[in-house]
Amino acid sequence: MSKVNSGLTRRHFAIGAMSAVTVAAGGSIVHATEALQTPPVRRNISSFRIEGWQDHFDTLSNGAILADTTSRVVQYWSEDESIYKVYPSSVPMTEDLTRLGMTRVTRKVDGPTWRPTPSMLERNPELPAVVGPGPDNPLGTHALYLSWQYYRVHGTGDTRKIGRRSSSGCIGLYNEHIAELFDLAVVGTQVKLI
Repeated sequence: MSKVNSGLTRRHFAIGAMSAVTVAAGGSIVHATEALQTPPVRRNISSFRIEGWQDHFDTLSNGAILADTTSRVVQYWSEDESIYKVYPSSVPMTEDLTRLGMTRVTRKVDGPTWRPTPSMLERNPELPAVVGPGPDNPLGTHALYLSWQYYRVHGTGDTRKIGRRSSSGCIGLYNEHIAELFDLAVVGTQVKLI
């Protein structure tokens, strides 16, 4: 015997039961019918944890970027607080690749060139020595270089990485998001990884 899916959910059943009670009481079923036509509320399955800048920075001098490696989100505040942005991100694959603490933007590169780090080459000696700007570049379209050697906030052409532990230490954003953040951040923007 095969099971037939009628397409009814517990929500439909409950609304139907409420309609029957309403009709029995002499009321209208218009509200119940409207409820069936209303699309369900979408939930934030990314589990973003939104932080206040005051908990991490003394001032917003030059703006501030907070990269949360637990909730996999990047937040940006402009110096005058007129701009606030939130972006989903990729984070380092393992704790040993993750560096936490305060740093700053030291250089901005539109169309960056990627070179593997020594630890990347240890893990995979077959990596190319250099990948120039373009769709195959692991740094995506833009990169914010940090005061820590080998660490960047950059784009990625591989959108499957966003929201996951997938990087070798950097914070990755969708290319359209890093392009926006690139325009907002300046050399000297404060960056904190938590």
